[in-house]
Amino acid sequence: MKASNSYIGRPMDRVEDLRMVRGRGTYVADVNRPDQLYGVILRSSVAHGKIRSIDFTRALELPGVKLVLTAADLGATVPRIPVRLQPLPELEPFRQPMLADRKVRYVGEPIAVVIAESAAIAEDALEHIDLDIERLPAITNREQVEAAASVLFEDHGSNTAITWKALLGDADAAFKTADYVRRERFQIQRHTAMFMEPRGFVAEWDAEAAKLTVWGAAKLAWHNRRVLAAALGLDEDAVNLVEVDVGGGFGSRGEFYPEDYLIPAAAKIMQRPVKWTEDRREHMMSSNHAREIECNVEIAVSRDGRFLGLRGQIWADIGAYLRTNGSMGPRNVAQFMSGPYCFGNVDLKCSMLTTNKTPSGSYRGPGRFETDFIRERLIDIVARELKIDRLELRRRNLVADSQMPYRLPFITPSDSSNELDSGDYHAVFERCLKEFGWEERSKLRGKLVDGYYHGLGIGSFIEGGAAGPKEDARLVLETDGSLSVYLGSSAIGQGLETIMAQIAADATELPFEKITVNHGSTSHVKDGYGSYHSRSTVMGGSSILLAGEKLKELIRETAAKRFNCGPAEILIDGEQVSYAGNHLSLSKLSAVPLEVEASFYNTKHTWAYGTQAAHVAVDPGTGEVKVVDYLSVEDVGRMINPLTLHGQAIGAIVQGLGGALLEHLVYDTEGQLLTGSFADYLLPTASDFPNIRSITLELKPCPNNPLGAKGAGEGGVIPVGGVIGNAVADALFHLNVQPLELPLSPPRIWELIEEAHQQQLGSS
Repeated sequence: MKASNSYIGRPMDRVEDLRMVRGRGTYVADVNRPDQLYGVILRSSVAHGKIRSIDFTRALELPGVKLVLTAADLGATVPRIPVRLQPLPELEPFRQPMLADRKVRYVGEPIAVVIAESAAIAEDALEHIDLDIERLPAITNREQVEAAASVLFEDHGSNTAITWKALLGDADAAFKTADYVRRERFQIQRHTAMFMEPRGFVAEWDAEAAKLTVWGAAKLAWHNRRVLAAALGLDEDAVNLVEVDVGGGFGSRGEFYPEDYLIPAAAKIMQRPVKWTEDRREHMMSSNHAREIECNVEIAVSRDGRFLGLRGQIWADIGAYLRTNGSMGPRNVAQFMSGPYCFGNVDLKCSMLTTNKTPSGSYRGPGRFETDFIRERLIDIVARELKIDRLELRRRNLVADSQMPYRLPFITPSDSSNELDSGDYHAVFERCLKEFGWEERSKLRGKLVDGYYHGLGIGSFIEGGAAGPKEDARLVLETDGSLSVYLGSSAIGQGLETIMAQIAADATELPFEKITVNHGSTSHVKDGYGSYHSRSTVMGGSSILLAGEKLKELIRETAAKRFNCGPAEILIDGEQVSYAGNHLSLSKLSAVPLEVEASFYNTKHTWAYGTQAAHVAVDPGTGEVKVVDYLSVEDVGRMINPLTLHGQAIGAIVQGLGGALLEHLVYDTEGQLLTGSFADYLLPTASDFPNIRSITLELKPCPNNPLGAKGAGEGGVIPVGGVIGNAVADALFHLNVQPLELPLSPPRIWELIEEAHQQQLGSS
């Protein structure tokens, strides 16, 4: 791409921020329609049971109550949520019905919807619904899954939905010839995205036009429109999903949930607008959970410290149903456990287990946060037992630049493969050590200073991004000379409007200030694939580049007709066109807007990569872990806006620290959620982790897209659990404390220390 502008690579303030800080953002809570009704969801308080009866007679008698909708009202076959990613036939039995159909399978499952003149009236009506549920034994852990004392899906006959297999080379042969084999068990807790404001929708049915409009779309507007239209028996063109501002998405917001169907269905039935917003407790027990896995994994290593193989069994608790993207985390745990290292032989199995908990889905870095904890802890354990410096062990096994593209394990039953595209992993590793001051800080390892033991941790990672198959963009040169950009990507807090305007400015050679970016709503472009898998910059930005070339061709063709010359003779110079010394402003070029569309197709993922290091201090008396310093160094190929990218990295690291040290969704044996508020579910605050640093590099541009960029929205979170686990182990190595389970909360650290003390006393 050759352009006179140079906005790409410039650290520009986000154009979105001024609107937000002035309180002029439009969130779904700000959307209200004339003659609006309100919806409230009756959710199951029982984790597992058969619905004997629902009597809502008394609820309908309350003044202001207009409708109570149950599964019986949805037809002979209750619509179910389709699987969006990896929609294998084997997964069909585990799809979630829009309303509980004869059976409930988790606390929080929607059973009925009450529509009333106000949210307060609808809430009151819930108390007047008589619900009779025959309780069944709750399944809440792997032991109960395997015992099969109770089965969630009787027709399937098992609580195991599917088993993924990641295969590369001959793992059995590698383990037979290995000089050293180490097996260990790991466990990562259930936690989830906690964006600033919960989900919500406003739906309005226009009976005269036979059109449905839904405000509150995020992430996947076009996919969700297809699902909603099919469930309601409408043509896609009859449904318009409108994007609003959101306080973050992080993988959870924007997937298709029961409410995405229930609120529009109620609006269509009532012929009046209906509004629904969830409260925080609803969010905690109904929006996608994530991360919960346990595993037994083995590593095979040669005498000189070369990794030979990985194998093992992983169990992923996916909750009561398989939602739209619920298989991606478990799949990724298996496929990407080798990470940025040379493992020539891999045989990993990951079984997806159904339990009576809230269904799981994506959360920033799905599967990769979990698998990095396992791998990086294993590497440190191996280094200690083989008496090889852990830095040197990583150096010996990082994939080399000369090995690119480097093949990753093959995953089945989806029958797909992947490969690392480009990178100098060793250079980034060494840069991290230098910037962190590893050699000097190493003098503090294991030292007790002011009541805290100090330790260092390190971990390297890969970050996949830019999922295909395509993204669409439409550019409109308005009659006043300004440029309107319409895009299929969605804004979920990542600075999309700023980044895309920078790309569009360079692609068209127009001033940044003349560009307006419109995104995420289904009326903007014919098709769109949204924002997930760190794809919006690569896919959406590349489609803008292609559209920019088409627009310049159209400008030349239009100007050539005005100047009576050939298009190749037209010079585009900023906001004007020229020919033979004659100039014409773009604002006077055409009486009608000039419009082009373009699609960028891509089947290869991008692979950003990096290394992170941490310095922690552990209080042996309380188990508190202080993060003294944290550094991330990542190569993203090409930066569009270093300022927004830096914010993405820091925010992701904080989320990773929350998952490593604080956040935990805990259930009791009856399937009741015990951490259903922020009084019990701990989130990081601004004062918890004050010293976080991020360095972003442009060493190896991606060869698979015209921008050369690599998706970089999730890298910060991926290695954090392993890095912190290694740092805690380093601080407490004299006690032989080996953290193998997250979160590393104060009670857990204290227990590990006490167990180590008892073992030392027993051995003496």
